[in-house]
Amino acid sequence: MVGISAVVGVAGAFVLGIALAYCVASRKLARTEREALALATSLEGARRAAATRERMLGTVVDAAPMAILLLDRVGTMLLTNPMARELFFDGQDAVGENLLTMLGAAPAPFRDALLGSEDALFSVDAEGEAETYHLAKRTLDLGDDTRTLVLVRPLTRELRRQEVAVWKKLLRVISHELNNSLAPISSMAHSARRIAQAPERGHQLEKVFATIEERAAHLKEFLEGYARLARLPAPRRTHVAWAELLEAAREAHPAVSVGAVPRSTGYFDRAQMEQVLENLLKNAEEASATFGSAVAIHDASRGALEIRLDLERTDGGWTLFVRDRGPGMNTELLASALLPFYSTKERGSGLGLALCREIIEAHAGKIRLQNREVGGLEVALFVPDSDHPDAATSRLTISRV
Repeated sequence: MVGISAVVGVAGAFVLGIALAYCVASRKLARTEREALALATSLEGARRAAATRERMLGTVVDAAPMAILLLDRVGTMLLTNPMARELFFDGQDAVGENLLTMLGAAPAPFRDALLGSEDALFSVDAEGEAETYHLAKRTLDLGDDTRTLVLVRPLTRELRRQEVAVWKKLLRVISHELNNSLAPISSMAHSARRIAQAPERGHQLEKVFATIEERAAHLKEFLEGYARLARLPAPRRTHVAWAELLEAAREAHPAVSVGAVPRSTGYFDRAQMEQVLENLLKNAEEASATFGSAVAIHDASRGALEIRLDLERTDGGWTLFVRDRGPGMNTELLASALLPFYSTKERGSGLGLALCREIIEAHAGKIRLQNREVGGLEVALFVPDSDHPDAATSRLTISRV
């Protein structure tokens, strides 16, 4: 009996152990099932979120007001939106085709723009009319692979609208200036006739003729300003010592404080750059004069109303700063100051800053206007060291961790 009890006890313990092990295994299995369910739910949520993002992106690409092409490294098209299919492929889907092999049948201006190294404007004759487009290319670096994004936007309608707006504004400005000069000239001519009929008033003719001469000179200067903008040649860039340029500016404007001058050279058209500095320094002197003499007046709360000309080395080139302590510009003026024909001066042509921008952009540079925290205006001119700005700015890199 004792032996049987021992056996029964051992068997019971064994069964109990199995039961306990089963319970533990069941709990682990349940926890694993819950974790698997949570993971599946999370993955399903991520899949749905990714699908939603993909649908949203697809909607944006399809609705974009431009042709969009995505190419692999050998030119095979991976994506085309409806506008691209309509513009290039007669509405047909061209995914999987190689764009580069199709260029033989493409209009030469489009082919040249696509194979070029920079963004470009090109025109194609369509049904007897020239259609203008803007083409932009960007490289997407995916680490172990690259993609090329090509964007082509029709510009004809927008350019025509802008052209009409510019012509209207030009005609308003010229009409205003002509009337401002011709009206006094006409009035003075009438007065001269009346004076000629009364010899005793002959001494008044000198004043009449002086007024006519002054208005004619102003009108001539006004028209010559427009002629200079229209005749602006392409810059003839050479390496010029910055010291020579800044010293010439200092001599022409003794009131200007010039910062440290490096012994380096810049790459620009010296005559055109001198014209830019002349316009900007003249504007700065006129602005500072609204508060008094540029160097003689000192206000404890604002500091000396000086004009500064500084040069700094920046990535890919040099930046010139013209800083004054005048009234600065309001938001509207900052947004419009660089536009042709825009001026707040009583007799301004609105061409000074526009000419500066035209020259700087012809040098592949940039011009920026902003108000200074201490009061006054800062004009920054970026002039690159070469004919082409740093190409790295046109790359979009997607880094992988």
